[in-house]
Amino acid sequence: MMRYCRDVGMQPLYAIKLIMNEIKIFCPATIANLSCGFDVLGLCLETAGDEMIIRKSDKKGVRITKIVGADLPLETEKNVAGVAALAMLDAVETEFGFEIEIYKNIKAGSGIGSSAASSAGAVFGINELLGQPFTRKELVLFAMQGEKLASGNAHADNVAPALLGGFTLVRSSSPLDIVKIQSPSELYATVVHPQIELKTSDARSVLKQTVSLKSAITQWGNVGGLIAGLYTQDYELIGRSLHDEIVEPLRSVLIPGFDLIKKTAYENGALGSGISGSGPSIFALSKGKETAEKIGKAMSAIYDEMNLPYEVHVSKVNDEGMKIIAP
Repeated sequence: MMRYCRDVGMQPLYAIKLIMNEIKIFCPATIANLSCGFDVLGLCLETAGDEMIIRKSDKKGVRITKIVGADLPLETEKNVAGVAALAMLDAVETEFGFEIEIYKNIKAGSGIGSSAASSAGAVFGINELLGQPFTRKELVLFAMQGEKLASGNAHADNVAPALLGGFTLVRSSSPLDIVKIQSPSELYATVVHPQIELKTSDARSVLKQTVSLKSAITQWGNVGGLIAGLYTQDYELIGRSLHDEIVEPLRSVLIPGFDLIKKTAYENGALGSGISGSGPSIFALSKGKETAEKIGKAMSAIYDEMNLPYEVHVSKVNDEGMKIIAP
């Protein structure tokens, strides 16, 4: 069955072939910002994520038929997965539609890319069913529409690493220009999520619209240092660069025990630590799994003492990104 894609400024008209009727995928969690890279840097996690089942439907359009693990809207236009999928289908001509089942393991408002996992997962799965008419980088544009629904801003720092894997740098959002950066082989992430919800839109509301030149210069240096550290596998440079001069001082007050968690992460061998995305999750990067697990235990002890429920994830950087679980 052949269908056609309109020119959407990315590639010319071509035929699309539906290659299978159903797919099950893993939609990974992500860490955005990475201290110095507000809205431009992110990394993909390996051990945390959602699952989605997407199937072809004889009825045109997109329908969310099931959501397990979260109280989210089934209405297509109110769900980030639905909005992202609709944006993609605006660029292709088909005589059929798609149904989406979402199995949420990433809590909304956790700071590890819950909305991005759904947005990116929807367009990745549909693209696979259609025979991959779009590259993974091209899918980012569609997934960003889901992020716009979630936060009011079409940012790519979560959906880009979810789709591409590894570390990603969003050099520009308009026009979209994304660079994938390979992760050093021994780099691990530890993430602790205190069980409170902090909406991205609320976390953005505390930010200032202007920053001092001095702070901006410091931040630019850290972004450059982090990128250089990743490319040269210089773990000490990575650690020195994981410093946020602009956003963290404003957002950290919204997160219980932030300063103590960060201090404890350093004391247990972290290269660097900061707010994951818009929070309330806190991340630490370290060299080696043993150190990452040690940091996780130390973080846990703090929230145990505070009697605050939490989750901890220890993960190697996921270089693959989205992946198929079952055809």
